[in-house]
Amino acid sequence: MHKSDRENAGLIGMSATHGIRAYERYVGKETIRRIEAKARPLRDMHILHMNSTYYGGGVSQLLASLTLLMNSLDIQTGWRVVHGPPDFFSVTKKFHNALQGADINLTGRKKEIYEQVVHENAVRNHLNHDMVFIHDPQPLPMITHYRKKNPWIWRCHIDLTKPNRKVWNYLAPFIERYDAVVLSCREYSQNLKTPQVFFTPAIDPFSIVNRELSENAIDERLAHYGIPTDLPLVVQVSRFDRWKDPEGVIRAFQKARKQEECTLVLVGNVATDDPEGAEVYRSLLSHRGDRIIVLSVQDGALVNALQRRAAVVLQKSIREGFGMTVSEAMWKGAAVIGGNVGGIRYQIRDGENGFLVSSVDEAAERIVRLLRDPGLAERLGHAAHETVRECFLFTRTIEQYLDLIGSFEPEFRMSGNVGSPCR
Repeated sequence: MHKSDRENAGLIGMSATHGIRAYERYVGKETIRRIEAKARPLRDMHILHMNSTYYGGGVSQLLASLTLLMNSLDIQTGWRVVHGPPDFFSVTKKFHNALQGADINLTGRKKEIYEQVVHENAVRNHLNHDMVFIHDPQPLPMITHYRKKNPWIWRCHIDLTKPNRKVWNYLAPFIERYDAVVLSCREYSQNLKTPQVFFTPAIDPFSIVNRELSENAIDERLAHYGIPTDLPLVVQVSRFDRWKDPEGVIRAFQKARKQEECTLVLVGNVATDDPEGAEVYRSLLSHRGDRIIVLSVQDGALVNALQRRAAVVLQKSIREGFGMTVSEAMWKGAAVIGGNVGGIRYQIRDGENGFLVSSVDEAAERIVRLLRDPGLAERLGHAAHETVRECFLFTRTIEQYLDLIGSFEPEFRMSGNVGSPCR
Protein backbone atom coordinates (compact mmCIF):
# COMPACT_ATOMS: atom_id res chain seq x y z
CA MET A 1 0.00 0.00 0.00
CA HIS A 2 1.39 3.42 -0.94
CA LYS A 3 1.89 6.07 1.73
CA SER A 4 -1.08 8.06 0.44
CA ASP A 5 -3.26 4.95 0.63
CA ARG A 6 -2.21 4.36 4.24
CA GLU A 7 -3.05 7.95 5.12
CA ASN A 8 -6.43 7.76 3.43
CA ALA A 9 -7.19 4.47 5.11
CA GLY A 10 -6.68 6.11 8.50
CA LEU A 11 -3.71 3.89 9.40
CA ILE A 12 -0.99 6.51 9.97
CA GLY A 13 0.02 6.66 13.61
CA MET A 14 -0.95 3.05 14.30
CA SER A 15 1.89 1.10 15.86
CA ALA A 16 3.15 -1.92 13.94
CA THR A 17 3.21 -3.97 17.12
CA HIS A 18 1.23 -4.10 20.33
CA GLY A 19 2.25 -5.45 23.70
CA ILE A 20 -0.09 -7.79 25.51
CA ARG A 21 -1.36 -5.03 27.79
CA ALA A 22 -2.97 -3.26 24.84
CA TYR A 23 -5.54 -6.09 24.85
CA GLU A 24 -6.65 -5.27 28.38
CA ARG A 25 -9.54 -3.12 27.17
CA TYR A 26 -11.05 -6.16 25.45
CA VAL A 27 -10.35 -8.96 27.93
CA GLY A 28 -9.66 -7.30 31.28
CA LYS A 29 -6.70 -7.05 33.66
CA GLU A 30 -7.06 -10.54 35.10
CA THR A 31 -6.56 -12.24 31.72
CA ILE A 32 -3.52 -10.11 30.92
CA ARG A 33 -1.91 -10.80 34.30
CA ARG A 34 -2.53 -14.52 33.86
CA ILE A 35 -0.87 -14.48 30.41
CA GLU A 36 2.13 -12.55 31.72
CA ALA A 37 2.50 -15.00 34.60
CA LYS A 38 2.44 -17.97 32.22
CA ALA A 39 5.02 -16.33 29.95
CA ARG A 40 7.57 -15.54 32.68
CA PRO A 41 8.99 -19.08 33.11
CA LEU A 42 9.38 -19.38 29.31
CA ARG A 43 11.44 -16.23 28.74
CA ASP A 44 14.70 -18.11 28.16
CA MET A 45 13.21 -20.12 25.30
CA HIS A 46 13.81 -19.77 21.56
CA ILE A 47 10.85 -20.93 19.46
CA LEU A 48 10.45 -21.34 15.71
CA HIS A 49 7.35 -21.46 13.49
CA MET A 50 7.51 -22.67 9.89
CA ASN A 51 4.78 -22.63 7.26
CA SER A 52 4.53 -22.19 3.50
CA THR A 53 3.84 -18.47 2.91
CA TYR A 54 4.22 -15.06 4.52
CA TYR A 55 0.90 -13.81 3.10
CA GLY A 56 -2.44 -15.06 1.81
CA GLY A 57 -4.80 -17.04 4.02
CA GLY A 58 -5.43 -17.38 7.71
CA VAL A 59 -2.22 -19.17 8.76
CA SER A 60 0.03 -16.30 7.70
CA GLN A 61 -2.29 -13.82 9.44
CA LEU A 62 -2.18 -15.88 12.61
CA LEU A 63 1.61 -16.20 12.57
CA ALA A 64 2.09 -12.51 11.86
CA SER A 65 0.37 -11.62 15.13
CA LEU A 66 1.50 -14.66 17.14
CA THR A 67 5.21 -14.16 16.55
CA LEU A 68 5.09 -10.45 17.37
CA LEU A 69 3.11 -10.96 20.57
CA MET A 70 5.30 -13.82 21.76
CA ASN A 71 8.37 -11.63 21.29
CA SER A 72 6.65 -8.83 23.20
CA LEU A 73 6.40 -11.32 26.08
CA ASP A 74 10.20 -11.79 25.87
CA ILE A 75 9.95 -15.25 24.32
CA GLN A 76 12.22 -15.31 21.26
CA THR A 77 9.96 -16.47 18.46
CA GLY A 78 10.97 -16.70 14.80
CA TRP A 79 9.07 -17.40 11.59
CA ARG A 80 10.38 -19.10 8.46
CA VAL A 81 8.72 -20.27 5.28
CA VAL A 82 9.29 -23.20 2.95
CA HIS A 83 10.83 -22.32 -0.41
CA GLY A 84 10.13 -24.44 -3.45
CA PRO A 85 9.39 -24.48 -7.20
CA PRO A 86 5.83 -24.48 -8.63
CA ASP A 87 5.88 -28.28 -8.92
CA PHE A 88 6.31 -28.57 -5.17
CA PHE A 89 3.37 -26.30 -4.36
CA SER A 90 1.25 -28.06 -6.97
CA VAL A 91 1.86 -31.33 -5.11
CA THR A 92 1.26 -29.85 -1.65
CA LYS A 93 -1.99 -28.23 -2.83
CA LYS A 94 -3.14 -31.66 -4.00
CA PHE A 95 -2.22 -33.03 -0.56
CA HIS A 96 -4.17 -30.20 1.06
CA ASN A 97 -7.22 -31.00 -1.07
CA ALA A 98 -6.87 -34.72 -0.38
CA LEU A 99 -6.73 -34.15 3.38
CA GLN A 100 -10.07 -32.38 2.99
CA GLY A 101 -11.52 -35.37 1.15
CA ALA A 102 -10.61 -34.90 -2.52
CA ASP A 103 -9.36 -37.72 -4.75
CA ILE A 104 -5.71 -37.83 -5.74
CA ASN A 105 -3.41 -39.91 -7.89
CA LEU A 106 -0.66 -40.42 -5.31
CA THR A 107 2.29 -41.27 -7.54
CA GLY A 108 5.89 -41.93 -6.63
CA ARG A 109 6.83 -38.81 -8.58
CA LYS A 110 4.66 -36.61 -6.33
CA LYS A 111 6.25 -38.11 -3.22
CA GLU A 112 9.72 -37.62 -4.68
CA ILE A 113 9.13 -33.92 -5.44
CA TYR A 114 7.61 -33.37 -2.01
CA GLU A 115 10.34 -35.06 -0.01
CA GLN A 116 13.22 -33.68 -2.09
CA VAL A 117 12.15 -30.04 -1.74
CA VAL A 118 11.57 -30.44 1.99
CA HIS A 119 15.05 -31.98 2.27
CA GLU A 120 16.53 -28.96 0.48
CA ASN A 121 14.77 -26.67 2.95
CA ALA A 122 16.15 -28.71 5.83
CA VAL A 123 19.67 -28.19 4.50
CA ARG A 124 19.11 -24.42 4.44
CA ASN A 125 17.48 -24.18 7.87
CA HIS A 126 19.24 -25.07 11.11
CA LEU A 127 16.38 -25.79 13.50
CA ASN A 128 18.01 -26.31 16.87
CA HIS A 129 15.43 -24.24 18.76
CA ASP A 130 13.90 -25.06 22.14
CA MET A 131 10.62 -25.80 20.37
CA VAL A 132 9.66 -26.03 16.69
CA PHE A 133 6.14 -25.60 15.33
CA ILE A 134 5.57 -26.91 11.79
CA HIS A 135 2.33 -25.73 10.18
CA ASP A 136 0.30 -27.82 7.73
CA PRO A 137 1.51 -30.47 5.24
CA GLN A 138 3.97 -28.43 3.19
CA PRO A 139 6.96 -28.59 5.61
CA LEU A 140 5.76 -31.69 7.50
CA PRO A 141 8.74 -34.01 6.69
CA MET A 142 11.28 -31.45 7.97
CA ILE A 143 11.44 -33.41 11.20
CA THR A 144 13.02 -36.41 9.47
CA HIS A 145 16.21 -34.44 8.71
CA TYR A 146 17.24 -33.44 12.24
CA ARG A 147 18.69 -35.13 15.30
CA LYS A 148 15.79 -33.85 17.31
CA LYS A 149 16.75 -32.81 20.83
CA ASN A 150 13.71 -30.71 21.72
CA PRO A 151 9.94 -30.86 21.15
CA TRP A 152 8.50 -30.52 17.67
CA ILE A 153 4.79 -29.78 17.24
CA TRP A 154 2.72 -30.22 14.07
CA ARG A 155 -0.05 -27.62 13.83
CA CYS A 156 -2.64 -28.63 11.22
CA HIS A 157 -5.15 -25.94 10.19
CA ILE A 158 -7.02 -28.14 7.69
CA ASP A 159 -10.48 -29.69 7.94
CA LEU A 160 -9.64 -33.35 8.61
CA THR A 161 -13.23 -34.57 8.90
CA LYS A 162 -12.84 -37.05 6.02
CA PRO A 163 -9.22 -37.20 4.86
CA ASN A 164 -8.26 -39.21 1.80
CA ARG A 165 -6.90 -42.39 3.36
CA LYS A 166 -4.10 -42.91 0.81
CA VAL A 167 -2.62 -39.49 1.52
CA TRP A 168 -3.25 -39.75 5.24
CA ASN A 169 -1.52 -43.13 5.42
CA TYR A 170 1.45 -41.68 3.53
CA LEU A 171 1.73 -38.62 5.82
CA ALA A 172 0.95 -40.34 9.14
CA PRO A 173 4.49 -41.75 9.67
CA PHE A 174 5.87 -38.19 9.41
CA ILE A 175 3.20 -36.92 11.82
CA GLU A 176 3.96 -39.61 14.39
CA ARG A 177 7.55 -38.40 14.69
CA TYR A 178 6.21 -35.24 16.34
CA ASP A 179 5.74 -34.83 20.06
CA ALA A 180 2.26 -33.34 19.77
CA VAL A 181 -0.32 -32.46 17.12
CA VAL A 182 -2.54 -29.38 17.37
CA LEU A 183 -5.87 -29.48 15.51
CA SER A 184 -8.55 -26.81 15.34
CA CYS A 185 -11.52 -28.98 16.37
CA ARG A 186 -12.03 -32.28 18.19
CA GLU A 187 -13.91 -33.69 15.21
CA TYR A 188 -10.63 -33.60 13.27
CA SER A 189 -8.94 -36.06 15.63
CA GLN A 190 -7.23 -39.05 14.03
CA ASN A 191 -5.92 -42.43 15.09
CA LEU A 192 -2.37 -41.39 15.99
CA LYS A 193 0.20 -42.44 18.56
CA THR A 194 1.11 -38.78 18.98
CA PRO A 195 -0.89 -36.81 21.58
CA GLN A 196 -3.47 -34.48 20.03
CA VAL A 197 -4.41 -31.04 21.36
CA PHE A 198 -7.35 -28.97 20.17
CA PHE A 199 -7.70 -25.23 19.97
CA THR A 200 -9.19 -22.95 17.37
CA PRO A 201 -7.42 -19.97 15.82
CA ALA A 202 -8.47 -16.45 16.79
CA ILE A 203 -8.26 -12.90 15.46
CA ASP A 204 -6.07 -9.95 16.37
CA PRO A 205 -8.23 -6.82 16.93
CA PHE A 206 -5.18 -4.61 16.25
CA SER A 207 -4.34 -5.99 12.81
CA ILE A 208 -5.05 -3.85 9.74
CA VAL A 209 -7.92 -6.19 8.89
CA ASN A 210 -9.63 -5.72 12.26
CA ARG A 211 -8.70 -2.36 13.80
CA GLU A 212 -11.26 0.45 14.00
CA LEU A 213 -11.89 2.45 10.81
CA SER A 214 -13.67 5.78 10.53
CA GLU A 215 -16.62 6.14 8.16
CA ASN A 216 -14.47 8.41 5.97
CA ALA A 217 -11.74 5.75 5.81
CA ILE A 218 -14.32 3.12 4.85
CA ASP A 219 -15.73 5.39 2.11
CA GLU A 220 -12.23 6.04 0.77
CA ARG A 221 -11.30 2.35 0.50
CA LEU A 222 -14.54 1.45 -1.28
CA ALA A 223 -14.24 4.42 -3.65
CA HIS A 224 -10.59 3.55 -4.36
CA TYR A 225 -11.70 0.23 -5.85
CA GLY A 226 -14.85 1.60 -7.50
CA ILE A 227 -17.24 -0.34 -5.28
CA PRO A 228 -20.73 1.19 -5.46
CA THR A 229 -22.59 1.79 -2.19
CA ASP A 230 -26.01 2.79 -3.55
CA LEU A 231 -27.34 -0.71 -2.81
CA PRO A 232 -26.70 -3.06 0.14
CA LEU A 233 -23.41 -4.93 -0.11
CA VAL A 234 -23.20 -8.72 0.07
CA VAL A 235 -19.56 -9.69 0.65
CA GLN A 236 -17.38 -12.79 0.75
CA VAL A 237 -13.69 -12.47 1.62
CA SER A 238 -11.50 -15.55 1.17
CA ARG A 239 -8.65 -17.06 -0.78
CA PHE A 240 -9.66 -18.04 -4.30
CA ASP A 241 -10.18 -21.69 -3.47
CA ARG A 242 -12.95 -24.01 -4.64
CA TRP A 243 -13.45 -25.18 -1.03
CA LYS A 244 -14.70 -21.63 -0.33
CA ASP A 245 -17.40 -22.17 -3.01
CA PRO A 246 -17.26 -18.77 -4.75
CA GLU A 247 -19.40 -20.16 -7.59
CA GLY A 248 -22.05 -21.12 -5.04
CA VAL A 249 -21.91 -17.61 -3.57
CA ILE A 250 -22.55 -16.12 -7.00
CA ARG A 251 -25.51 -18.44 -7.62
CA ALA A 252 -26.97 -17.62 -4.20
CA PHE A 253 -26.58 -13.90 -4.89
CA GLN A 254 -28.24 -14.21 -8.28
CA LYS A 255 -31.24 -15.95 -6.69
CA ALA A 256 -31.45 -13.39 -3.88
CA ARG A 257 -31.19 -10.44 -6.24
CA LYS A 258 -34.40 -11.47 -7.96
CA GLN A 259 -36.14 -10.50 -4.71
CA GLU A 260 -33.91 -7.77 -3.24
CA GLU A 261 -31.58 -5.41 -5.10
CA CYS A 262 -28.00 -5.61 -3.83
CA THR A 263 -24.35 -5.72 -4.93
CA LEU A 264 -22.03 -8.73 -4.54
CA VAL A 265 -18.34 -8.20 -3.80
CA LEU A 266 -15.99 -11.20 -3.88
CA VAL A 267 -12.54 -10.28 -2.59
CA GLY A 268 -9.68 -12.74 -2.46
CA ASN A 269 -6.02 -13.24 -3.06
CA VAL A 270 -3.76 -15.83 -4.61
CA ALA A 271 -1.39 -17.17 -1.96
CA THR A 272 2.13 -18.12 -3.04
CA ASP A 273 1.60 -21.71 -1.88
CA ASP A 274 -1.68 -22.18 -3.81
CA PRO A 275 -1.15 -22.63 -7.57
CA GLU A 276 -4.88 -23.30 -8.09
CA GLY A 277 -5.84 -19.84 -6.84
CA ALA A 278 -5.15 -18.02 -10.11
CA GLU A 279 -7.22 -20.58 -12.01
CA VAL A 280 -10.17 -20.17 -9.62
CA TYR A 281 -9.91 -16.37 -9.90
CA ARG A 282 -9.93 -16.52 -13.71
CA SER A 283 -12.96 -18.80 -13.68
CA LEU A 284 -14.94 -16.13 -11.78
CA LEU A 285 -14.17 -13.25 -14.12
CA SER A 286 -16.88 -14.20 -16.61
CA HIS A 287 -19.48 -13.49 -13.89
CA ARG A 288 -18.36 -9.90 -13.36
CA GLY A 289 -20.81 -7.10 -14.02
CA ASP A 290 -22.16 -3.87 -12.57
CA ARG A 291 -23.48 -5.75 -9.53
CA ILE A 292 -20.95 -8.60 -9.28
CA ILE A 293 -17.48 -7.35 -8.40
CA VAL A 294 -14.55 -9.77 -8.24
CA LEU A 295 -11.27 -8.41 -6.89
CA SER A 296 -7.90 -10.11 -6.40
CA VAL A 297 -6.05 -7.79 -4.04
CA GLN A 298 -3.92 -7.95 -0.91
CA ASP A 299 -5.37 -4.99 1.01
CA GLY A 300 -6.30 -5.55 4.64
CA ALA A 301 -7.88 -2.10 4.92
CA LEU A 302 -10.25 -2.93 2.05
CA VAL A 303 -11.26 -6.18 3.74
CA ASN A 304 -11.84 -4.25 6.96
CA ALA A 305 -13.96 -1.63 5.19
CA LEU A 306 -16.06 -4.19 3.34
CA GLN A 307 -16.80 -6.26 6.43
CA ARG A 308 -17.83 -3.11 8.32
CA ARG A 309 -20.06 -1.74 5.55
CA ALA A 310 -21.60 -5.03 4.34
CA ALA A 311 -25.28 -5.70 4.90
CA VAL A 312 -24.48 -9.43 4.71
CA VAL A 313 -21.15 -11.30 4.90
CA LEU A 314 -20.87 -14.84 3.59
CA GLN A 315 -18.33 -17.60 4.10
CA LYS A 316 -20.08 -20.36 2.17
CA SER A 317 -17.34 -22.95 2.50
CA ILE A 318 -17.70 -26.62 1.62
CA ARG A 319 -14.77 -27.53 3.90
CA GLU A 320 -13.20 -25.18 6.41
CA GLY A 321 -10.52 -25.81 9.01
CA PHE A 322 -11.69 -22.75 10.93
CA GLY A 323 -12.42 -19.73 8.75
CA MET A 324 -10.89 -16.65 10.38
CA THR A 325 -12.82 -14.38 8.02
CA VAL A 326 -15.97 -15.46 9.89
CA SER A 327 -14.64 -14.20 13.23
CA GLU A 328 -13.27 -11.08 11.53
CA ALA A 329 -16.70 -10.16 10.20
CA MET A 330 -18.45 -11.13 13.43
CA TRP A 331 -16.06 -8.90 15.39
CA LYS A 332 -17.25 -5.96 13.28
CA GLY A 333 -20.89 -6.69 14.09
CA ALA A 334 -21.73 -8.08 10.66
CA ALA A 335 -24.58 -10.46 9.97
CA VAL A 336 -22.72 -13.57 8.77
CA ILE A 337 -23.95 -16.54 6.76
CA GLY A 338 -21.53 -19.45 6.93
CA GLY A 339 -21.34 -22.93 5.47
CA ASN A 340 -22.46 -25.56 7.97
CA VAL A 341 -19.04 -27.23 8.05
CA GLY A 342 -15.89 -27.64 10.13
CA GLY A 343 -14.66 -24.72 12.18
CA ILE A 344 -17.44 -22.37 11.06
CA ARG A 345 -19.84 -24.33 13.27
CA TYR A 346 -17.67 -23.49 16.27
CA GLN A 347 -18.17 -19.79 15.59
CA ILE A 348 -21.76 -19.45 14.40
CA ARG A 349 -24.76 -20.61 16.43
CA ASP A 350 -27.50 -20.82 13.81
CA GLY A 351 -30.13 -18.14 14.34
CA GLU A 352 -28.40 -16.73 17.43
CA ASN A 353 -25.31 -14.90 16.14
CA GLY A 354 -25.52 -15.68 12.42
CA PHE A 355 -26.83 -18.33 10.06
CA LEU A 356 -25.47 -21.72 8.96
CA VAL A 357 -26.44 -23.00 5.51
CA SER A 358 -25.91 -26.18 3.54
CA SER A 359 -27.08 -25.18 0.05
CA VAL A 360 -27.28 -22.36 -2.46
CA ASP A 361 -31.03 -22.05 -1.88
CA GLU A 362 -30.58 -21.74 1.88
CA ALA A 363 -27.91 -19.09 1.40
CA ALA A 364 -30.12 -17.11 -0.98
CA GLU A 365 -33.08 -17.26 1.43
CA ARG A 366 -30.94 -16.02 4.34
CA ILE A 367 -29.54 -13.16 2.24
CA VAL A 368 -33.06 -12.00 1.39
CA ARG A 369 -34.21 -12.36 5.00
CA LEU A 370 -31.35 -10.24 6.34
CA LEU A 371 -31.77 -7.56 3.66
CA ARG A 372 -35.48 -7.28 4.46
CA ASP A 373 -35.01 -7.22 8.22
CA PRO A 374 -32.20 -4.83 9.27
CA GLY A 375 -33.27 -5.25 12.89
CA LEU A 376 -32.54 -8.97 12.73
CA ALA A 377 -29.19 -8.30 11.09
CA GLU A 378 -28.32 -5.84 13.86
CA ARG A 379 -29.28 -8.30 16.62
CA LEU A 380 -27.27 -11.11 15.06
CA GLY A 381 -24.32 -8.77 14.55
CA HIS A 382 -24.33 -7.63 18.16
CA ALA A 383 -24.40 -11.24 19.39
CA ALA A 384 -21.65 -12.11 16.90
CA HIS A 385 -19.37 -9.37 18.24
CA GLU A 386 -19.84 -10.61 21.80
CA THR A 387 -19.10 -14.20 20.74
CA VAL A 388 -15.75 -13.15 19.30
CA ARG A 389 -14.91 -10.97 22.29
CA GLU A 390 -15.55 -13.87 24.65
CA CYS A 391 -14.11 -16.75 22.61
CA PHE A 392 -12.06 -15.80 19.55
CA LEU A 393 -9.72 -12.93 20.41
CA PHE A 394 -6.00 -13.47 20.11
CA THR A 395 -5.30 -13.43 23.83
CA ARG A 396 -6.99 -16.83 24.03
CA THR A 397 -4.71 -18.26 21.34
CA ILE A 398 -1.62 -16.80 23.04
CA GLU A 399 -2.63 -18.38 26.34
CA GLN A 400 -3.21 -21.77 24.73
CA TYR A 401 0.20 -21.67 23.06
CA LEU A 402 1.79 -20.74 26.38
CA ASP A 403 -0.03 -23.61 28.09
CA LEU A 404 1.15 -26.04 25.42
CA ILE A 405 4.76 -24.85 25.54
CA GLY A 406 4.75 -24.92 29.34
CA SER A 407 3.31 -28.43 29.41
CA PHE A 408 6.59 -29.95 28.23
CA GLU A 409 8.96 -30.98 30.97
CA PRO A 410 12.02 -28.71 31.30
CA GLU A 411 14.22 -31.82 31.29
CA PHE A 412 13.00 -32.60 27.80
CA ARG A 413 14.28 -29.27 26.53
CA MET A 414 17.57 -29.46 28.38
CA SER A 415 18.59 -33.09 27.92
CA GLY A 416 16.84 -34.18 24.76
CA ASN A 417 15.15 -37.12 26.47
CA VAL A 418 11.98 -38.03 24.64
CA GLY A 419 9.27 -39.13 27.00
CA SER A 420 5.63 -38.28 27.37
CA PRO A 421 5.67 -34.71 26.03
CA CYS A 422 2.65 -33.37 27.92
CA ARG A 423 1.73 -33.53 31.55
